[in-house]
Amino acid sequence: MQKKPTLFGYGLTTKAIAKKLGGGCTFFDDNCQESYIDENDNTIHPSSLFDPEKSPLEITTPSLKPNHPLILKAKNLLSEYDYFNNIMPFSIWISGTNGKTTTTQMLTHILEKRGAVSGGNIGTPLAELDEKSPIWVLESSSFTLHHTNKASPNIYLLLPITPDHLDWHETFEQYAADKLKPLLTMQEGELALIPQGLNVPKTDAYVVEYDSNAFLDEYFNLDSSKLRFKAAFLQDALLSLAVTKVLFDEADYTLMNAFTLDAHRQEELKDAQGRLWVNDSKATNIDATIQAVKGYADTPIHLILGGDDKGVDLTPLFKHMQTVMLTLYTIGANSKKLVSLAKEYHIKTVACETLETAIIQIDRVLTLDEVALLSPAAASFDQFNSYKHRGDIFMELVKNLKKF
Repeated sequence: MQKKPTLFGYGLTTKAIAKKLGGGCTFFDDNCQESYIDENDNTIHPSSLFDPEKSPLEITTPSLKPNHPLILKAKNLLSEYDYFNNIMPFSIWISGTNGKTTTTQMLTHILEKRGAVSGGNIGTPLAELDEKSPIWVLESSSFTLHHTNKASPNIYLLLPITPDHLDWHETFEQYAADKLKPLLTMQEGELALIPQGLNVPKTDAYVVEYDSNAFLDEYFNLDSSKLRFKAAFLQDALLSLAVTKVLFDEADYTLMNAFTLDAHRQEELKDAQGRLWVNDSKATNIDATIQAVKGYADTPIHLILGGDDKGVDLTPLFKHMQTVMLTLYTIGANSKKLVSLAKEYHIKTVACETLETAIIQIDRVLTLDEVALLSPAAASFDQFNSYKHRGDIFMELVKNLKKF
C-alpha cells in the first residue's frame, strides 16, 4: 500500500488533502510546539522534527518560502498542483498581481454552462474540486507556481504584474520568473496570454503578448464597447472572453455583463442626495488604486487614500494622480507621508487621519458630477480588522449621510 504524503503546514490546502486521503496523515507545522493528533487522526509535529529519510513524498502549503528549513530538507517535494497533476482535467491557470480572483470568477461564470469549476488561490483547494468536471479554472499564486515543477496548464492567462511579495521572492526578476514558470512545461498548441514586455522564457506554447484592450479587441475579434466594466475590470472581462473565443469561438457579452463584482471592489453606492461613492477597499496596493483612478478619470475624483503601505514606493501613484482632476483625503498610519508627497507633487490634499473625518470633509463639497472613491493603496490593519471591515464602515457611513 502506498504511503501517504508528508504535509508541510497545517493549513487549508494540506488539510483538504488529508481529508481526501481519509485522514491519518503526518503534518509538520511551524505553529506546533508539541506533537498532537487531531480529530481526523492526523499527527501534527513541530517543523523541527521533520526527518527527510522517513518521508517518501512531501506536499507543501504554498506560503512556505523557498529558504524555509522544511523546503530545504525535502527530497521529494511537490506542490498541490503537482500532486493532482495526473487527475487534473483541462485546466486554465490565471495569475497576475491584481485581478486574479476577479478574472477567475468571470471566466468560471461564463464557462459554468460547460461544467467549469474554480479553485486554487481563490479559496477552494484542488482536493475539493470535482475530478469529473471537464474544466478547472485555477487562480494561481506566485507561491504555488514557484513550488510547481510537473503540472502544467492547457491555457495560461497572466494578468499584468508589478512588484509584489518581494519579501518572499526577494527580487522582482524572481517574482516575474515564477509568474512565467508555467510556460516551461506547456506543450505545442497550448495558449499563453502574457503581458507585453516580460522576459518570456523559451516555450513550446503558443504565446500571445498583449499590451492593451484595443489589441485584445483586434486580435480576438472582440468588442470592448459591449462590456459594462471599467479600467482593469474591463481588461479582466476581455481576457476571459478571449479564452472562450479560442475554445468555443464565442463571446457572450450579455452573460459577461451579468457578472457581479465582489464587494469592496469598485462597489458603487449612491447617497441620499444621489451622489456617487465608490468602495474599493480591496485596493491594498498602488497598482490597484491606479486602476481605480483610471476607471473614474473622466470626472473629478475625491480620493480617500492611506493605511499601512508597508514602506512601498508610492511615487508611481502620485505621478498618475497628477494626470487627473483629483483631491486627496489622507487617512491611516501613513497619512503624514501622503501629505508630504502630495505637497511635492502639487496635489490638493485634506489631512483627515480617520475614514469618518474624510467622509465628513467630502460630504461638504461633493457634487452630482463628481465621485468619492475609497481606494487606499494600503493594508487596513492599522485602523481596521480587514479590508472588508474598512469597506463595511465606509458603506455604513455613506448610507447614514443626510439628504440635505
